[in-house]
Amino acid sequence: MALYLLFESASGYGLFHAYGIDEIGQSVEAVRSSVLDLERFGKAVKLTAFNPFSSAVDALNQCNAISEGIMTDELRSFLELNLPKPKEGKKAKYSLGVVEPKVGSHIAEVTGIPCQSNEFVQELLRGVRLHFDRFIKELKESDLEKAQLGLGHSYSRAKVKFNVNRVDNMVIQAIFLLDTLDKDINSFSMRVREWFSWHFPELVKIVNDNYLYAKLAKFIVNKSDLAEKDIPALADIVGDEDKAKEIVEAAKASMGQDLSPVDLINVQQFAQRVMNLSEYRKNLYEYLVTKMNDIAPNLTSLIGEVVGARLISHAGSLSNLAKCPASTLQILGAEKALFRALKTRGNTPKYGLIFHSSFIGRASTKNKGRMARYLANKCSIASRIDCYSEASTSVFGQKLREQVEERLDFYDKGVAPRKNLDVMKAAIDSMVNGTSIDDDDNERTDASAKKSKKKKSKTEADGDAMELDKPSNAADGEAEPGTEKKKKKKKHKLEETQEQENVATNGDAEVTETPKKKKKKSREVSEDAEPKTATEGKKKKKKKAKAEDDE
Repeated sequence: MALYLLFESASGYGLFHAYGIDEIGQSVEAVRSSVLDLERFGKAVKLTAFNPFSSAVDALNQCNAISEGIMTDELRSFLELNLPKPKEGKKAKYSLGVVEPKVGSHIAEVTGIPCQSNEFVQELLRGVRLHFDRFIKELKESDLEKAQLGLGHSYSRAKVKFNVNRVDNMVIQAIFLLDTLDKDINSFSMRVREWFSWHFPELVKIVNDNYLYAKLAKFIVNKSDLAEKDIPALADIVGDEDKAKEIVEAAKASMGQDLSPVDLINVQQFAQRVMNLSEYRKNLYEYLVTKMNDIAPNLTSLIGEVVGARLISHAGSLSNLAKCPASTLQILGAEKALFRALKTRGNTPKYGLIFHSSFIGRASTKNKGRMARYLANKCSIASRIDCYSEASTSVFGQKLREQVEERLDFYDKGVAPRKNLDVMKAAIDSMVNGTSIDDDDNERTDASAKKSKKKKSKTEADGDAMELDKPSNAADGEAEPGTEKKKKKKKHKLEETQEQENVATNGDAEVTETPKKKKKKSREVSEDAEPKTATEGKKKKKKKAKAEDDE
């Protein structure tokens, strides 16, 4: 059977005919030894056809298709034109050797050309790749190298392309800048308070917020200029008219020293800078919230934007965080305490950055370690979903948050939480069906409600059985409430105990026979019916015997 070889190069498709395989040998080792010798290898393989790519974009599209195991229309037309056509109703007397098995299977499915991709074919194609520029005379070696380099860059760029909206580096920079701004704003606000307190010391006790203090320092400038006409403007800044009046009264009787106009201008400018930094901090926080919802929506809905961003920045990236096990994520940020504990053989830390989550604060002291371990487990799941899922959704994060809430209830009240398998199934169903999470809120109580349902079913069954023991009131025709059923049960038990005591006091014959009859007929006979005695049974037996003797 003839063998053809399909070679995909950076410059185009090449089709080779391996006609002299007998000269080099049909074993893999023989082909390996003949690959380096061009004269020997050239006698076994010859070029049949070559189809160059029209442009760099076409080469990239063909390369992407080959890597995904897809045969393009260009490749199909190239093979159909250059391969020998078999007769109708007969199989082809040749096979096509390819590098990628997926491409070979797709070619065989679509065109019916038999393909093979084994070690022997791989070695032959390795020789073709080595001497490809020698087979095509018009192709220079430098041209082939340029084509390979350009295609390699474009292919790698296409494969390594990132979603612009999911670049976690922006989150890392934003959370670092947010922490730095918090420190700077606090230190600058203290400087404004200290500086302006030389002029108006009573304002510190009236206003505690740093941003409002800087705003008032910019508005007041000179305390001696304050009057009752400024109360509405002060009320707009502070938000309270009583405080505005208090500020005006304190300015009239202030003990602060007077400052020169130049000093007051500098204080005013510095207060404006602090205000600008505070407003920029708010805008940066909003930017961080939107970026975290784009990059890690499940982690954000589970643990919050700031704590999630700190975890990502400490790990280095979202992919690094997804690779961390839950035990590492639990103590992420407490490395110094961990190594100190290992060195001194003390107790290792229970939590790191996740301590800032509200769940750890809500847990009791003895359950903080358990809660940290459970929360780290759920954060690890959420980060992996965010990193490796293509669809951006926060359904899983909200479901995981519900699980953490249920675990808190379990530690505090003993309410049984749902199983993780059921929660994940509900999350997948809600994501596939597009239903809202509010529709699935009733599922939370399913696990804890199963026991109560079983108890209710048992009590109802017992009540039905007791109703059969009692005669039905047909004349009344009304359903009895649950309280009357309980009373009837108690009465029935008391009657049974009294009857058993009476039976124990009677003779042996009555003791042996009456309990059996009670068991059989307790649910069929009414209260008025009396059980048969042993003497009546003996009389009937005697009558039957006499009748038989007379006959």
